Amino acid sequence: MLYEFFKYLNQLDVPGAGMFHYISFRSSMALILSLLFSTIVGRQIIDKLQKLQIGETVRNLGLEGQMQKKGTPTMGGVIIILSILTSVLLLARLSNIYIILMLTTMLWLGAIGFTDDYIKVVKKNKAGISGKLKIAGQIGLGLIVGLTLYLSPQAVMRENVEIRKEGKITEVHHSPQVKSTQTTIPFLKNNNFDYRDLARFMPKHRTAVTWIIFVLVTIFIVTAVSNGANLTDGLDGLAAGSSAIIGVALGILAYVSSHLEYAAYLNIMYIPGSGELAVFACALIGATIGFLWYNAFPAQIFMGDTGSLTLGGLIAVFAIIIHKELLLPILCGIFLVENVSVMLQVSYFKYTKAKYGTGKRIFKMTPLHHHFQKAGNAGINAIIQKPLLPIPESKIVVRFWLIGIILAALAIATLKMR
Repeated sequence: MLYEFFKYLNQLDVPGAGMFHYISFRSSMALILSLLFSTIVGRQIIDKLQKLQIGETVRNLGLEGQMQKKGTPTMGGVIIILSILTSVLLLARLSNIYIILMLTTMLWLGAIGFTDDYIKVVKKNKAGISGKLKIAGQIGLGLIVGLTLYLSPQAVMRENVEIRKEGKITEVHHSPQVKSTQTTIPFLKNNNFDYRDLARFMPKHRTAVTWIIFVLVTIFIVTAVSNGANLTDGLDGLAAGSSAIIGVALGILAYVSSHLEYAAYLNIMYIPGSGELAVFACALIGATIGFLWYNAFPAQIFMGDTGSLTLGGLIAVFAIIIHKELLLPILCGIFLVENVSVMLQVSYFKYTKAKYGTGKRIFKMTPLHHHFQKAGNAGINAIIQKPLLPIPESKIVVRFWLIGIILAALAIATLKMR
């Protein structure tokens, strides 16, 4: 909104109005605004939730400090959503298809998460919405994102092309704007992978099959990352802090992808219009950091599914838009190991129960962060280690943040590590 207003003022030669033309200025303002909104308005929302007695229900799992969390207000993801929404509506170009997609993702998954939290906390139904319905919602979002990127004329890119003479690069330029299903592969010199390569078996319908594959991949990524973020939201500040770190990396990737010279230097795809995503990324960073003011240990509020599903979905769609979804296993390594730990635990337990009659565990508890909270050992660890002492929750969170920072730096560094 403000972008269009100041654009009009700039046409009238009003001094200072031209600042809103710069993405760097609007990104900075988005970060500051969302940070202030989440800290100031967040306090009011927390007070309101406490009056309504919308508190977390906690099962006793034998974890240190766990029962002290009982009654802590939840559904705090509303603070993050409102903070991002306010900043983006005021400072981003709302005609940009990528901003529209990100807002759609946020409101779509926010509604699913809010409904789940409402049923659990207000209706006192611990099951929440059914897993099938939640997955159906994530699949629906994946279809919307994939088909929009396929159909929208704004969703285009230019592939970077190197011209070599006598073994030296003499010119780096970009091909014409095209609609593409290419994506970046980390660590490889010729680091573009095209989903068209997976549709060679149907040459007559290759384009249609390629986009079907792309939509299916989109659905898988949105579902996997949003569920990964949901599983990570188990310790005070863990999901919010990890999401903020990932947001910084995505913002940098979006900015360099939208800049012709930077994209040429890094030999990555140039994506016109993706610079607006830097504004969204900064709004996300400010909102999550502001939320951490109340969510850091000991938490005064939890984000609930309202926040965790939303943040995971935003990260997934953001990466897909800038053609960097194959960097997500590195960038979202924390989400990945949380997901994998649960799958391994469940699979191993079912396997050993079927084979030996008694289920065994690999980890003391999953998701993985709970493994470090619990004393003793379990499964294969009991054979090779002495019983471990529980690690304080705040220390686990900080260590996971540090790992997240290393992974984010590595994800960015892969653009030149080929």
